[in-house]
Amino acid sequence: MAAVVGLVVFGVGATPAHAETVRSRQWHLTTLHAEEIWQRSTGKGVTIALIDTGVKAVPELSGRLVPGSDFPGAGTAGRKDGGTTTAAVIAGTGKGPGGVQSAFGLAPGAKIMPLNISDGYTGKGSLADQEKAVDAGLAPALRYAADSDAKIISVSVTLPVIAHDTSPEVRDAVAYAMSKNKLVFAGVGYASYLDDPGVDTPASLPGVVGVTAIDSKLTRLKGTGVGRTVDIAAPGTEIISACAGGTGLCRTKGTEVASALAAASAALVWSVHPDWTRNQVLRVLLNTISGPSDGAVRNDSIGYGAVRPLRALKTPGDPGPRDEYPLDDYAEPNPTPTPTPISTPTPSAGAPAPAPSASAGTPDLAAAPGTDGHSTGFWIALGVCAAGLLCLAVGTPLLVTDHRRGRTA
Repeated sequence: MAAVVGLVVFGVGATPAHAETVRSRQWHLTTLHAEEIWQRSTGKGVTIALIDTGVKAVPELSGRLVPGSDFPGAGTAGRKDGGTTTAAVIAGTGKGPGGVQSAFGLAPGAKIMPLNISDGYTGKGSLADQEKAVDAGLAPALRYAADSDAKIISVSVTLPVIAHDTSPEVRDAVAYAMSKNKLVFAGVGYASYLDDPGVDTPASLPGVVGVTAIDSKLTRLKGTGVGRTVDIAAPGTEIISACAGGTGLCRTKGTEVASALAAASAALVWSVHPDWTRNQVLRVLLNTISGPSDGAVRNDSIGYGAVRPLRALKTPGDPGPRDEYPLDDYAEPNPTPTPTPISTPTPSAGAPAPAPSASAGTPDLAAAPGTDGHSTGFWIALGVCAAGLLCLAVGTPLLVTDHRRGRTA
């Protein structure tokens, strides 16, 4: 079986041969066969709650935004419109200013509910203050999304677990969202520190689908989080999408972009099968995934593999039981969720088999983090860490917000 490093090749589509357009530069949509997908589904009828630092109503999102809400800290982030990019990655209509052709999202018929919080970094205050700032917005945003009409939640703002003890409020809020049958995606983030590339919160929490990022060669991005709560992969670098300011187009990267594409994939499937539960939608995404290239069920770098929304739409197979969650870190909750870890269920017949460890014959994709994807300030901070000074106070705040950068396309 032919393979690219890390993932089975799943049919990379050819870039259109006509003169270059914004769409022809969106490699991730070509790889995912977006035009064929849109003949079957655009995500219409599905709302995604996007927890980020703010969404601006750019032309590409015209008609795609529904009322959301601001939470403690909203408007304090360095990028107050950081969610514009991720929203457009999901639901961009391809119509820019004046109706000119622009960037598309993977699910251009889906709706976005912006839930705006702080990214925790204001340039002052202690690490603990910054963590509290994120938690103060994240917990109520999750609960708001849980009580809304949104079926899917995508979380862009994450915190490194090595320096962050997940608050009971956030843990409770995730459990509450799960009890409301929401499908929750979150980026796994980047390596917190050189020797501990763990999975960020809330992707590390039971039930949350942890999403890592791959490039156009289907290889995991260096430095992304590694661990047993990495569940799936999606494109997450050189992603051209609509954004606020400048030319109106940005080239971005990060696991929050991959999370947005995973959420969009779920919306595409749920739109066609509105009677399915979140368990069935996720099970079909997992059962039609492009797995590790050596045939392993999963590993700690790319999880079960890369999402294939076209295959999930064309040949979904048996969606399995309505009330059994397909990932083994979570069981259906009691009526009143608690912050304590939830017991592991027996996998259903339609679910992926229990995961072997990353060392059990799977590809070693956990390459040492490179400088790629981090700001100069981050690496200066790590230099300070190496000297044993101010590691927690300096390094993590820079990392928390480091992924929110983009550049003009």
